[in-house]
Amino acid sequence: METFIEPKDLEMNPYYQDQRRKILAELTDDMIDEPIIRLINGFNRLPYCFTLQSCYGHFLYDGQKDPNNLNPLPATDIIARVEYRIAYIAFCIDTSDSGRRLFNDLKKITAIDPENIQFCCAEWFWERQVNSYALQVEPDRFKHEDKAIFGFKEALKIENARNEFFAQLKELIQKR
Repeated sequence: METFIEPKDLEMNPYYQDQRRKILAELTDDMIDEPIIRLINGFNRLPYCFTLQSCYGHFLYDGQKDPNNLNPLPATDIIARVEYRIAYIAFCIDTSDSGRRLFNDLKKITAIDPENIQFCCAEWFWERQVNSYALQVEPDRFKHEDKAIFGFKEALKIENARNEFFAQLKELIQKR
């Protein structure tokens, strides 16, 4: 899945409320990675946005092959290669004033680590849902992919960026 294209401008969407109701009626907590359930539900309580998909981000390596692994990386550097499945949240944002403020606040999240956090669109999301955006944690050179393989030290850096990413999003939602 290619996830990254530059963010498009918000467009008027007269079907936003109906689309929101439909998507949220189908979403259950068991579809969300446990560490971000409260965060996702917090965004979905806002009337000017809803989430489309999300992933906490998973690290796989020798001795840890569970594709849904939620454990932190081990405190060792004997791991040579790590496969990373990106952390992201895909949002649909309303064109209201509150939606525009959220759009701008989400773009600012990239300042945590501009080399590893992107605010973007995915064309296939946009085709199904206008005004859909994603925030993703992925090294810039892999921003078009949904997974990457790199060394352990880089994995630690990505894990730290992911953790700060979600911490900042929790702060953002608490202010609303």
